[in-house]
Amino acid sequence: MAQQGVNMATGSTRKPLFSAKLAAPSRLADTVSDAIAAALFDGRISPGEPLPPEGEIAKEFGVSKPIAREALRQLSAAGLISTQQGKVARAKALNGEPLERIYGYAVRSSLERLREANEMRRVVETGIARLAAQRRGKAGLAAMERALADMQSSLGDPAGFTEADILFHIGLALATGNSMIRVQMEGLRSVQREVSELFSRRANRTPADWNATIDRHRAIYDAIAAGDAELAERKIIAHFEAADIASLEVVGKLAPAADGTA
Repeated sequence: MAQQGVNMATGSTRKPLFSAKLAAPSRLADTVSDAIAAALFDGRISPGEPLPPEGEIAKEFGVSKPIAREALRQLSAAGLISTQQGKVARAKALNGEPLERIYGYAVRSSLERLREANEMRRVVETGIARLAAQRRGKAGLAAMERALADMQSSLGDPAGFTEADILFHIGLALATGNSMIRVQMEGLRSVQREVSELFSRRANRTPADWNATIDRHRAIYDAIAAGDAELAERKIIAHFEAADIASLEVVGKLAPAADGTA
């Protein structure tokens, strides 16, 4: 067992970063990746900081280099570290990039997956709005305020308006002070972008429609800023109900083409 002081496996005086009970051989890579991930999540390794070399990781865990390499591959695929050929792996800040890719593939695959993603957002964000109102994190409130201003200045500009909309919902997550909720909301950015792109195809979207969207977001912000969890929940439900109507209009026009019948 490695102790503080001289590491008997490596001959190094560095305090071991990782701690884990190794499992059966077929799961060694999983155990190593779990232990490294724990060090990333609890701050023993900060974002941007290099991990020990592959060989040192293998020695510290008492495993082969291929197992250490597979553990690093798993962490890279999960978006927790960055790796480059010939360079040491580095820790990445926890973010929703991996989820965003998955959701992006899903919602672009079919209208049914897009409907499901919208339904998921409604369920998830209703709870987030309540928690945001209870906690009212300053960073989240500031992000939502900035997003409202950006929405107003981006009227008629679908791309700019979409980015402001995404910022608002990230702010909603930040206001909860929960890092896992923030990651989830970051992952949903691809869903928001896809929906916004569909909305931009509505030939009849008027300035009143744009302003109504801003008003709904402002009502959510006001409820959260006031600390009224029940009102925040009602306002975000009302927002999604209005968005659902617009979604049905868009999907109704696109469905024949998607089915190959147009």
